Amino acid sequence: MRWMKFLKIGSVVVVCAAAGVAAFLIVSDRMSQPNPPDRATLIAKARQYDVHILRDRFGVPHVIGARDADVAFGFGFAHSEDDFATIQQVTLAVRGQLAATDGKSAAVTDYLVHLFRIWETVNARYESDLPADVRRVLEAYADGVNYYAALRPEKLKRGMLPVTGKDVAAGFAFKMPFFYGLDKTLRGLSNPPEIGPGNDEKAMLFAGGSLAVGSNGVAVGPSRSADGATRLLVNSHQPYTGPVAWYEAVLESREGWHVAGGFFPGSPFMLHGHNEHLGWACTVNEPDLADVYRLTINPADANQYLLDGKWRDFEKSDAKIRVKIWGPLIWTVHRDVLWAEQGPVLKTERGIFAIRYAGMNEIRQPLQYFRMDKAKTEGEWRAAMAVQALPSLNFTYADEKGNIGYVYNGLFPARKEGVDWKGELPGDRSNLIWRSYLPFDKAPQVWNPPAGFVFNSNNTPFRATAPADDMKPQDYSTSLGIQTDMTNRAWRALETYGADAHITAETFRAYKYDLAYSARSDVARLVAEVLALDAGGDAEVRAAQEILRHWDRRTEVGNRGAALAVLTCQPVLMARMAGRTPLRTIDALRTAIATLKTHFGRLDPQWGAVNRFRRGKVDLPIDGGPDIYRAVYGESQADGTLTAAAGDTLIMFVTWDKAGKLSSESIHQFGSATTDGQSRHYADQSSLFVAMKTKPVLFWQAQLAGHVEADYRPGAGAR
Repeated sequence: MRWMKFLKIGSVVVVCAAAGVAAFLIVSDRMSQPNPPDRATLIAKARQYDVHILRDRFGVPHVIGARDADVAFGFGFAHSEDDFATIQQVTLAVRGQLAATDGKSAAVTDYLVHLFRIWETVNARYESDLPADVRRVLEAYADGVNYYAALRPEKLKRGMLPVTGKDVAAGFAFKMPFFYGLDKTLRGLSNPPEIGPGNDEKAMLFAGGSLAVGSNGVAVGPSRSADGATRLLVNSHQPYTGPVAWYEAVLESREGWHVAGGFFPGSPFMLHGHNEHLGWACTVNEPDLADVYRLTINPADANQYLLDGKWRDFEKSDAKIRVKIWGPLIWTVHRDVLWAEQGPVLKTERGIFAIRYAGMNEIRQPLQYFRMDKAKTEGEWRAAMAVQALPSLNFTYADEKGNIGYVYNGLFPARKEGVDWKGELPGDRSNLIWRSYLPFDKAPQVWNPPAGFVFNSNNTPFRATAPADDMKPQDYSTSLGIQTDMTNRAWRALETYGADAHITAETFRAYKYDLAYSARSDVARLVAEVLALDAGGDAEVRAAQEILRHWDRRTEVGNRGAALAVLTCQPVLMARMAGRTPLRTIDALRTAIATLKTHFGRLDPQWGAVNRFRRGKVDLPIDGGPDIYRAVYGESQADGTLTAAAGDTLIMFVTWDKAGKLSSESIHQFGSATTDGQSRHYADQSSLFVAMKTKPVLFWQAQLAGHVEADYRPGAGAR
């Protein structure tokens, strides 16, 4: 038995050695990281700001200060009170440090920060490209986050503090290209494991995940309003939670910054909503703003590529990615970062490619948003748009003077004509490397059309108003890569807003909550495919066809055809949108049949039994569905239901009456306490949201009288 004794001793030695190695790695990693700042110093820094925060009865923060910097500080604090967890996640992600706390699943995001040279750009251009007033706002917002975190150290992850203005700027620089689909370009070349370590849903933190989301923006001018008012619908569709989920606030400084609307975690600027004089809605567009170049590699030297007949050396650096293995144990992974003349380089199984994309080396997004927030006239707003720091997004505009407009915004590369820019380009020709963008006035846009309305629902810009006023495709170069598709929501916008020449306040709202699929929609075409199938002897398929034959293409909670239609169509259409091979129609139908029979015992349950809104203790049936104007995108649950997870989020109805007087209403799908399950505002707006109702936006301080539930001054004592 002596050998067993030796085996036990040997096992103990191995375990002790492993523990020693782990302890050494932990200590070494800790010693390699900078010491955290003194919390007392961060708390003391708050004394330089004088800000007043009023929380209305829905918990929405109204942040008031003399200076823009005071307001930004107060907003950073208030935002952190409600969503510090997400702000912290965003901050670590844009630093390329998320894997150190979240593990290997976040390593791809960290790698992309290195690949896109985010910090090289921020460090080189922060002071030269961002004016002092913008930097003051960025740094004050960061100070507000730091102040909150210093008071709540139990919520901190290692390495978070201090947050800086550069962190905030880096967030804009990193996330903006994902809105036009840069993640799809990357995925088209390589699966996440080939981009870097890790491969789950955190690989593209800002790309919106697997949910198909969209947005609506509508502006109606005085000539189309029954009462001569100007109306704006702000209706972005985003995930309900995460780094691109909306947060509502009202900011007011005596330096002219007074806005109400939507903010993303980590952003001090109102991204869409309104000020006293004007407002805008944003929707995602997807012009062709990224080019892929196949590189020829020197067979004698893998570190060189061919350009204009000469071998060029790659610019090479080392991405050091700290990855959490278990508990406090962190392992540093090294990955090469290569750049060619075109831009960042990816080595894949299909070859080696360079990418050139709109927004490379650009950090002026905060400047543009701040100027837009403060604009008082159409001219000032358009001048802010001409900064051209935002690489994409549609903008639907309205103002107190009755002006309306639509801009298919993009940093459109000044490309060589006569070249097919849609596919892979040869990487050995420098004349295919574009160096500049077209000026703002070359972007497709419509201002004050005679029809009196403009809209966008993630559709082609060539259907933005009445047909007689629409832009013409032949007026724009094919090198811009302008999309030509239509969504159901676009068709319904034309069939509602576009068909009504005298829109009232009531009909403007009713059209927003439209619950129908157009006869011209993809869903209608797919249902027609189902009806054309030969059911043969399959009684269940025949029964399903009969239900869909009588379905009215509507999505009220009581509808008995919507569940079968949506469960059949959604997986097919989402796969098509993502560029994946979709299920065969018959297979999608049979899967839907099986789900409904198993969990509901029938093929035609009420839609509300399947389509659910869940938040805390709230569990309600909800109208609407995918690509409906009342947009609801659900995630499948084990019980066969769908839980709403994206779509309509922060909705705003903004009106300037014929005298130019402002009023607005809003609703959030949850409430102001976006991550605090113990707060009364965790889900206090949810019932109103499900009922398709709104609350007033208390834009002016006088309107807050009698509606304030909290009144405090951070820096002089936390709430």
